Order: sequence, then structure tokens, then C-alpha cells
Amino acid sequence: MFFEDVTGQEELKKQLTETARRGVVPHARLFCGADGNGGFQLAFAYARYLNCTGRGETDSCGKCPSCVKYNELAHPDLHFVFPIVSNKSTKKEVCDDYLPEWREFLKTQIAHRTYFNIDTWLSQMGAENKQAVIYAAESDRIIHKMNLRIYEADYRILFVWMPERMHIACANKLLKIIEEPPANTAILMITDSPDAVLGTIVSRSQLVQVRPVETDTLAKALTGIWNLSEEDAAYVAHLSGGNYFKATDLLTVENDNAYFLEQFKTVMRNGWTRNVAAMKSFSEEMASLGRERQKKFLAFCQRQIRENFVKCLNEPSLNCMNREEADFSRNFSPYVNERNVMDLMDELSLAERHIGQNVNSRMVFFDLSMRIIVLIKK
Repeated sequence: MFFEDVTGQEELKKQLTETARRGVVPHARLFCGADGNGGFQLAFAYARYLNCTGRGETDSCGKCPSCVKYNELAHPDLHFVFPIVSNKSTKKEVCDDYLPEWREFLKTQIAHRTYFNIDTWLSQMGAENKQAVIYAAESDRIIHKMNLRIYEADYRILFVWMPERMHIACANKLLKIIEEPPANTAILMITDSPDAVLGTIVSRSQLVQVRPVETDTLAKALTGIWNLSEEDAAYVAHLSGGNYFKATDLLTVENDNAYFLEQFKTVMRNGWTRNVAAMKSFSEEMASLGRERQKKFLAFCQRQIRENFVKCLNEPSLNCMNREEADFSRNFSPYVNERNVMDLMDELSLAERHIGQNVNSRMVFFDLSMRIIVLIKK
């Protein structure tokens, strides 16, 4: 991953390259922003740039010995820490045990210029619906690596992806290393939940806020990479809120969106007609989906509620719906109003959170359907 592969974020790229050329390299940086904003990609491009021996003003050369090893994710002074699911039967209990899978995963993402999140990584591990963490045992491995001599790079790089998932014992043991690492060490941490990171880690790091990509920039990138029309690219960029991961996810699940719209119609009509038998059938069908699709459906529902409420405000420039969604909205939008919009959003958000916490999905969707009976007629 090079800076040129990161969509948007031109100001941050300029800041990172300029400080690197001046030799102003903080010992610990915390890149904060949603997965689709490009924090991990920026951090990796920055690490590559720090150690590139033929770098230019804006990017690494891609040809020097350091860049070649970064291409293979096999540089001896590049270390990764990331959430895993311990598997005692295969004796995979620390990050190093998952390095082959991690390298294969990253190479695939880099080759296709795609962004990723924790669910993508869990799928790679075959550990869907399990809780991935950075275990306490990882701290000893990290401390050992940080005390090794630097083999050939200008800077030893430690990547910590999702430090909010560190076991508290691991996080506490690493505080001294983060505050006073060995010379020529750069610790790069990437999080999409900075509020969940241990405060003592945040206070020892320089924060890098990675904001959403500008809609026009994202639309232009989608037009080039996905061969979309300008209209379709603008639509997807708007829906994603400047999040490249969400934008590509929308493009890869186009058929899901049509299915989700039909299910959204179903759950709202069931609530209006108080059809409990149909609610039970709906809950059974939704339970047959994987948890990731269930969460995507609930996120889709929240967007539909928002778009239908905005439609009632008579501000068409703020609406972003495709033709099928707009057709349904003509009759449905009056039922989303000031009296129920926040409650509807809260219920859908709560259901999404419960699905993420592995609550029984049949109960979640049936309970949601029952609550909509009350809310839809407010």
C-alpha cells in the first residue's frame, strides 16, 4: 500500500510525508477513524515511506530493498499486532501464530485496493461470530520484539491494529514501551473506536484524525475503479458517507439491497396490519441469514427511516434513494415523522447491537416487529 493507493486524505498524506522527510517521527501515533476512511492504509504507506531509501516528495519508490520486503510484508523490522481468536487445539494463541493468514489477507486487500474491517479479518480466520481480542500473552512477545536490535531499517515499526481490543493486562504492560520505546521505533496504532482505547495509551500517543473521504473524491475514485457512471458513483458515495469500505460493500451487495428493500416493506407492513403470524415468518427468514447480513439489513433499515423522514421535510436535495426506494417512499414517508422517527432509529440500532452481541436473532427480529406495531402508528 502506497500513499497513491489511499483514496483522498491529501492533507494527511502531505503532513505525514513532510514530517518524515524532516525526521520528525513521533514515537507513537494513533490513527483514529472509521475503517473505510483509510487509517490502516495511511499508516502502512507512512511506515513504508519512513524506511524507503529512494522515496520522493509524495511517495515511496517501490523498488528499493525495503519496499520490496514491504511488498511481501516480510521486512524483519516490521511487526504486526492484531485481534485474534485463540485456538488451543491448533496451538494458535498469539499473533505470530496467525502471521501466514494475516499476510495472505493483507496481500489480497492491497492487490484489490480494498479496505477492510474486523469482520473481514474474522471471515479470513474462519472465526465468524467469535470475539477477537489481543490477549495478555501478546505483551511479552511485543516487549521482546521491541528489545531486538534493528536489522536493516531506519525505523523499527510496530503496527497495533485495534488497540481497543487489547486485554487490560496486555495494555497496561505496554504503557512504558509506548511512552518510551527503544530508539528509532515508531509505534503505529489504528482504531475506529478511539473512545474505547485505554486513556493512558491515548495520552501517550499523537492522535491522527482520519476523517471521511470527501464525497466528490470518493465518487471519482469509484468511477475509475468500478467503471460506474457519474450518477451511480455519486449515489454510492453519498450513501456511504465518505466511507470507502461501505461504498465497496454497497457495490458488492447490490442484489442484497433489492432483497433488503422487500424485507423492509414486509416488516413495516406487518407492523401496520398487526399481522403476528407474518411477523413470525419474517423473523424465521431473517434468522436464516448470517449475522453479517442481518446487521447489514438493520443498517439498511436505519437509512430508509432517515431518507423517508427527510422526504417529509420537502428537501429533495437532501434525499438519496434509488428508483425502487423512491417509489415505496411516496406512500410510506408520511408514517415516519417527528413523533416516531427517533424511536424507530433507536429500536433498529438496538437490534443491530444485539445481533452483534450474538443474541438469539429470532427473538431480536420478532421483538423488533412487535415494537414497530406501536411506533408506526404514532
